[in-house]
Amino acid sequence: MTHSPTHSPTNTPDTGLSAASTEALSVRALYEILEQRFNGKTWSLNEMAIGYTNDVGYIGRLLLAHDGTWPIDGEATAELTHKLAESLWWTFVPASKLDIDIDQAFSETMSTIRTNLEATIERTAL
Repeated sequence: MTHSPTHSPTNTPDTGLSAASTEALSVRALYEILEQRFNGKTWSLNEMAIGYTNDVGYIGRLLLAHDGTWPIDGEATAELTHKLAESLWWTFVPASKLDIDIDQAFSETMSTIRTNLEATIERTAL
């Protein structure tokens, strides 16, 4: 079995996250206008983290609803579609605020995980 090389910043494949990140930041800018108007300030990273973890918890309940073990008002798949997409948004926004190139980070992280999994599979082959 061959291993995928770890990607360096110069050969990181395009994951297509750039356009999604740009859109997420555009939407975030609109939220910031409203936050400034209503609260006199925009959300901090800590406030965003609370919003993010709240949504992740709700995704857990929606997965239970999808499996039929947690009742919800509405349709589980439609709600999951929305919340999973929104969770991507929650990832792009703090990455940008922290000056993290999320496209590069994702590619490099997946490459590392893939390499480690392939090595484990090879080591544990019967």
